[in-house]
Amino acid sequence: MRLNLSALICLIPAVLSIPFEGFTKRPNTCPKTPVNATRYDAKLPDPFMFANGRPVKTLSDFACRQREVSELFQTFELGAKPGNPDSVFGSISGPNLTVTVCVHGRTVSFTPTIAYPANGTAPHPAIIALGGLTIPAPSGVAIIIYNNDDIGAQLDQSSRDQGKFFELYPELGANGAMVAWAWGISRILDVLETLPEANINTKKIAVTGCSRNGKGALVAGALDSRIALTIPQESGSGGTACWRLSDYENHNASTQTASEIVQENVWFATQFDDFANTTVDMLPIDHHMLAGLVAPRGLLVIDNIGYEWLGPWSSYGCMKTAHRIFQALGVSDHLGYSMSPSHLHCSFPSNQGPELQAFVDKFLFDKISDTNFFNPAGNITFDDAQWVDWSTPHLR
Repeated sequence: MRLNLSALICLIPAVLSIPFEGFTKRPNTCPKTPVNATRYDAKLPDPFMFANGRPVKTLSDFACRQREVSELFQTFELGAKPGNPDSVFGSISGPNLTVTVCVHGRTVSFTPTIAYPANGTAPHPAIIALGGLTIPAPSGVAIIIYNNDDIGAQLDQSSRDQGKFFELYPELGANGAMVAWAWGISRILDVLETLPEANINTKKIAVTGCSRNGKGALVAGALDSRIALTIPQESGSGGTACWRLSDYENHNASTQTASEIVQENVWFATQFDDFANTTVDMLPIDHHMLAGLVAPRGLLVIDNIGYEWLGPWSSYGCMKTAHRIFQALGVSDHLGYSMSPSHLHCSFPSNQGPELQAFVDKFLFDKISDTNFFNPAGNITFDDAQWVDWSTPHLR
């Protein structure tokens, strides 16, 4: 009988410190983040300025800044995303991909399902869909359905520290559910990288979700650079919308804001409550910078102008500001924005199909396609001068 050494590690209790993604040792060239990085800023914070006030001037500077921004999101908003566990292993049987993770002698398993395309060439690119697929399945692409609720529950406030992530990391009970979901997606990728028989091209992975799961898709894409394409759909406040802009858009309490969202569910870490219940203007980050963590990889934002609760103006302005980050890196066509007229939440209008296909072609199939679009709906506009007091550099 051949022993599975990875499985054997699960039987060995470990007494180790937990490595966190974004909290690893910095290169000496990266400035150290100040202990207290908060400061009042009613405008959208500058993604090209380190927390210590040093400007970002080069591409290597920006890599350091992305590391810092990831750390800031994990510190103030999301909770820390653990790095490599003691052991990750898996198997595939039919459509079922079993993922087993071991940490400190504790073990959990979960089973995403894979639907393979009827056409195309293996190994296939794949889309990981949080909670189910709400966009059309592109031709030649495998679809991996991921039950993120199993990893971090999101029923209501009673869901705090519930789910398989928290079984492994009970000491991280204050974490938000979304960082737990992102951790789970990273473990799916770990397993797929070791299973050639799964016939999945792990260099061509996309992640998507709608509404609350769209928020999670953006967080997953921001925190794992192996994801080639991120497709948040109608993710609203706490997703592609900026906190500061959602507060401003909140006419007659018709847009979800940070102070409401922390009462509704457990998507964010408990330390975020302090900002949500006082002022988000003290945050050294906002969600244009979360989108900036995806750069220079692909990001397609799908929005719906018809639901003011989702903050469509906030999302438009936030992503228009995030677009500056992609421009600074010389990849402005790697962030596409598609807002449709009003329609049923989490449905997908056919007129957005060509925009989706363009991003799938470019980032999952390496085809030449036109992804240079930023399409709002209706008469929506955004006054950059009111919200942005920094310039966009050209980084080399």
